Amino acid sequence: MVNEKGFYKDLFELMQFPTEGIFSTVLAKSDTYNYTLMCLAKGSDIDTHTSTKNGVVQVLRGSGTFKLFDQEIEMKPGVFIFMPANAPHSLKASEDLAILLCLTE
Repeated sequence: MVNEKGFYKDLFELMQFPTEGIFSTVLAKSDTYNYTLMCLAKGSDIDTHTSTKNGVVQVLRGSGTFKLFDQEIEMKPGVFIFMPANAPHSLKASEDLAILLCLTE
């Protein structure tokens, strides 16, 4: 899925909010990175987990709570969250929530 010529996508056009659960679509992926648009329905959550890669979450729409280690972070449009590799984290959507997840080595 590596695109040497580059490309663009309108994330707002790609957003799809399910009635429950999570919709995700991979935007770009290689051995060293993964960029994914994730749309969570109100009330959805992702249990505590870790990643072997560094991660960035950028909140695009909606609200929720992100827990990084023991810190609770209010998710709202414009919030940027950096997670080092192997950091325990979880999230809960208090309303329909769209994020851009970027994982890199």
